[in-house]
Amino acid sequence: MIIYQNSKGSFLDDILTNNIEQLIAEAFRKNANASVGQSEKKSWKHSLQYMNNVLQDPRIPEDAHISIEYRIPQTSKRIDFIITGQNEKNQDHAVIIELKQWETAELTEKDAVVKTFVGGSVHEVSHPCYQAWSYATLLTGFNETVYSENIELKPCAYLHNYVRDGVIDNPFYSDYIEKAPLFLKADALKLREFIRKYIRYGDRSKIMYRIDAGRIKPSKSLADSLASMIKGNDEFILIDDQKVVYETAVSLARRSSEKNKTVLIIEGGPGTGKTVVAINLLVHLTKLGLMVHYVSKNAAPRAVYESKLTGTLRKTHISNMFKGSGSYVNGDPDAFDALIVDEAHRLNEKSGLFGNLGENQIKEIIHSAKCSVFFIDEDQRVTLNDIGRKDEIRKWAGLAGARVFETELSSQFRCNGSDGYIAWLDNILQIHETANVHFDEKEYDFRIFSSPNELRDAIFEKNRKNNKARLVAGHCWDWVSKKDPKAFDIHIPPFDFNMRWNLASYGSLWLIDPNSVNEIGCIHTCQGLELDYVGVIIGPDLKTRQGKLITDVSKRSGKDSSVKGFRKLLKEDDQAPAQRLDRIVKNTYRTLMTRGLKGCYIYCTDKDTELYFRSIIRAGKEYGENDLLTLAAED
Repeated sequence: MIIYQNSKGSFLDDILTNNIEQLIAEAFRKNANASVGQSEKKSWKHSLQYMNNVLQDPRIPEDAHISIEYRIPQTSKRIDFIITGQNEKNQDHAVIIELKQWETAELTEKDAVVKTFVGGSVHEVSHPCYQAWSYATLLTGFNETVYSENIELKPCAYLHNYVRDGVIDNPFYSDYIEKAPLFLKADALKLREFIRKYIRYGDRSKIMYRIDAGRIKPSKSLADSLASMIKGNDEFILIDDQKVVYETAVSLARRSSEKNKTVLIIEGGPGTGKTVVAINLLVHLTKLGLMVHYVSKNAAPRAVYESKLTGTLRKTHISNMFKGSGSYVNGDPDAFDALIVDEAHRLNEKSGLFGNLGENQIKEIIHSAKCSVFFIDEDQRVTLNDIGRKDEIRKWAGLAGARVFETELSSQFRCNGSDGYIAWLDNILQIHETANVHFDEKEYDFRIFSSPNELRDAIFEKNRKNNKARLVAGHCWDWVSKKDPKAFDIHIPPFDFNMRWNLASYGSLWLIDPNSVNEIGCIHTCQGLELDYVGVIIGPDLKTRQGKLITDVSKRSGKDSSVKGFRKLLKEDDQAPAQRLDRIVKNTYRTLMTRGLKGCYIYCTDKDTELYFRSIIRAGKEYGENDLLTLAAED
């Protein structure tokens, strides 16, 4: 969507009138039916004066066109400043400029991320060069006019208040600075030269109007690139009922339309291959020329599966296809051919950092797509905010006039294909009663340790083979090392055991970073992902008394947002909230204890809980089902 556009000459005149910010605000009201705050108006007034200085060069043609606050179709992303025209060979060019008023920034160890003061405090934000490059990549990959008519996009970033300090231009960010050059306070003349290199003549072909009218469709080169990533990758091969479910989803997506909206609910427990099917769908539907996103509430699955596809831990040209579940708050109706929602049980009602945006994520996703595919396991809802239930999806589908289809993934590929282990786990965690008193220990390696040090050593040993073993724990310890890297988080004094939660620098890639075995992960960094071996520290929020599992959310870390406000809930109603909280704790450990393909090792901080697990194992070997809980109670 074009908000403000004018020739360079008219733009300079608008600056001269000292009214540019008001003109853009009026254009916002007219073209976007939206108002803007005073802070944004001030930023326009300030930054655009610097662009005025840069453009005061007769060699940059007067009839080059200036576009400000261009909204990229089907996103909420806006490009600060674009100048369009032709180069010396009369090829269409658009120079994309990300403008920042920053004066300082802090280095991080996260790919393409810096810290700076925005919105009243210091936050982690994308590096400006990454921002500019990602916008150009988004248009190049999905705007048919750009890629079919060979419009060249040249991104850069201009931080007009920033004095070079070795932080914002640190070599750590060099990949993105190469792709989108960085211009700082003293670099106005260099930015002018950069623009002149690509804008030699005026905009004779209405470049931005053509781009804005361009059909949104993935380019063939993008689709071919995705297909080559998945080809021959054993991690993404479809097996058994995965193939059947996949073909069902493909068929629905191909025949869905604005007048024939569809919703597909795919139910599947841990290790049934939900994400494998989801990634295959993303690749194949893109190959068919459909506009598709892979969506998940948690960042970890997005980051890990993108890295598995691309073979790199850094951001790539397909990053724009992996989205958070809050990305569709202001989505246009039926803007996407398909949205593939992994871990749909983790969807929330509200979106945004403070949970204050939108109405309902399920509603917004269905609204934004002709075909919505939800992969769900209701037994993996692990916070009070998780609203992902089948009946909730059916409700919003009905209100949107969408036909609902349902299918299931049942074949077990995690836990060495042992359906028995997962059913056994449901039984001993007292989530569902099953007939599984025991499981075949030859099929799945389940061990109980009496010492956390022994558990750690066993996981370290397993990890030496292929970096696919990790320690995880219930969220019962504060994350003090986030602010004090020398501090330890998880203390178990009787064993002199001290370890840290996963480092913030790993971001969402804790599970696959080769050094991260030295830290402990939690539910938020491993849900939706898998290992060969997982070591689980069961904290004091789960204990056993007389054969009955008792959950105690008060033993969770006070910083654990998954049960935030539980005390208030318990005061309002004794029964229902208590049952929800009980289920959250049990679902959390069920999820953690099913991350391992080959084995799960556990240590319990509560001795009676350890004895409970040991008695269950023994009971399964020596006794019948009727004796099981009796024996556990006596142990």
